[in-house]
Amino acid sequence: MIKEFKEFSTEALLKVADEELLLDYKVSKLISLYTFIWSKNGKVIIEIDGIVTTLEKDSIVVLTPNQYFKYLSGSDLIVYQFNREFYCIKDHDKEVSCMGVLFHGNSAVSLVKLGVSERNKLEQLHSVFLDELDTVDTIQAEMLRMLMARFIITTTRLIKQQSNFDHVEDQGDLIRSFNMLVDTHFRKEHSVAFYAEKLFKSPKTLSNNFVKLKKSPLQIIHDRVILEAKRLLIYTDKTAKEIAYELGFEDASHLSRMFKKHTSFSPSEFKKQLKLEPQGNY
Repeated sequence: MIKEFKEFSTEALLKVADEELLLDYKVSKLISLYTFIWSKNGKVIIEIDGIVTTLEKDSIVVLTPNQYFKYLSGSDLIVYQFNREFYCIKDHDKEVSCMGVLFHGNSAVSLVKLGVSERNKLEQLHSVFLDELDTVDTIQAEMLRMLMARFIITTTRLIKQQSNFDHVEDQGDLIRSFNMLVDTHFRKEHSVAFYAEKLFKSPKTLSNNFVKLKKSPLQIIHDRVILEAKRLLIYTDKTAKEIAYELGFEDASHLSRMFKKHTSFSPSEFKKQLKLEPQGNY
């Protein structure tokens, strides 16, 4: 079952479906759309950026358009996909407060776990989604965007509760802003000082706001750089030197040292291992 909404004047696209939609991803490729995959009743095995991940019952994985995705197995799924023209995460962030948390959180995988109450709420919301997709009138687009906003708000609240964000409420906006800036500038800027200046903070003050998250600003920057380096090594034919320059390193050895510290491999060694072993161990 795949239902689609298209708005030709804006090129907006929304897809609401089951696992049938994922059959197009039997080969790893860019997901290209903002995507939610909800496993309702069993284990689902997927691959995200070369990492095999098991999605347990009552879990939702959240993907951004720049992630590589492969569907391996699993059934009884609900899948939502939409493009920027349908719902611009950045433009609507004041409404849903998801950037830097649900999306652009500088993490390879954003995972939301549902309790009984949350599952019931989202099942009801899903039923309304299906009804609205069958109701073609002048306010259909507005209604569907409103429903998507509710879905995003609900999942954002859950991921905040399930992470350390519920312990850093006062610093939450600062941390979200930092995550968004890193996702925008990580290809060129690798120093905490750059982001601290953008946020009108000293590097020390910025770092102090991350103490309860158990990950420093510098670690977050490096994690994002390494994640992108892995994507480029796995899914492109670019050399380690080309990737280093693309990620803002004037000397390829600097990326190599950072990469080896995080993975125990140099970029060249990592690339060679990909040819020898199945993906999913990195």
